[in-house]
Amino acid sequence: MKFLRVIELIRPKQWIKNLFVFAPILFAGKLLDYHMLVTNILAFTAFCFVSSSVYVLNDIIDVESDRVHKKKRYRPIAAGYISVNQAKILLFLLLIITAIISLKLPILFILTIIAYFVNNLLYTFKIKNIVLLDVFSISIGFILRVIAGAVAIDVSISSWMIITTIFISLFLGISKRRAELSGPNQENLEKQRRVLSDYDVVFVDQLNTIAATGTIISYALYTVSEKAISSFHSDKLIYTTPFVIYGIFRYLYLLHQKNLGESPTQIVTKDIPIILNSLLWILICAVIIYKAKFGY
Repeated sequence: MKFLRVIELIRPKQWIKNLFVFAPILFAGKLLDYHMLVTNILAFTAFCFVSSSVYVLNDIIDVESDRVHKKKRYRPIAAGYISVNQAKILLFLLLIITAIISLKLPILFILTIIAYFVNNLLYTFKIKNIVLLDVFSISIGFILRVIAGAVAIDVSISSWMIITTIFISLFLGISKRRAELSGPNQENLEKQRRVLSDYDVVFVDQLNTIAATGTIISYALYTVSEKAISSFHSDKLIYTTPFVIYGIFRYLYLLHQKNLGESPTQIVTKDIPIILNSLLWILICAVIIYKAKFGY
């Protein structure tokens, strides 16, 4: 039973966010390179352990605020299933495993994953309570995942990919704030997350419109950029843009009409239309990139 609580505490469902590590290898046309793929899997694994360490740290720090939240009060530490001291031991073990895996990867990857952990430390202890900087800190976490995936296999990444990552991660972070403001857990909002007092639904909706628009435009511009066309020997990646637009629209529909969005991972892993849309996007991207690359 305790083992299941440990699994719940490290939140393996959240590891889906670490798939951003694979973006550089996909768009570099190196997905079929066995050595690079194994290296990228190691990088992904390292991020899974370090991100789990961050979740454990957050639950230790936020134990009191979690206890006044209708859902978070059932988390293992807040509910008393795992003690704070036990959680600290688990945190230490996760960081040790992260270090062991990271030492097998290039120094630039090690520096990037350290930057990721430091960013999360700053978020946990200070930035999460500062309006706007809180969502930008979340965005930096996604950017560092993409950079880590690139430096792990020594490939360059397009500036447009970075810009697209900035906008999509801001969109997800702002959507989370919107869901927290309009969801069912309206009691003791400030105790649950102090920064929510600096946001309101109208303001957050304006921010999300900008983030959603930026995501679509930057992705579309990336697909027709000179670097993308020269790298893929094709200008057909633009035809994957409708999948990005649909994904954003579907997410906004679930956010506004179904009051979802507080858990982006839950949406991405449980909403069938988004799952199918994502799989089709990946498949068509792979076909366009690798067909052009290998001349099939």
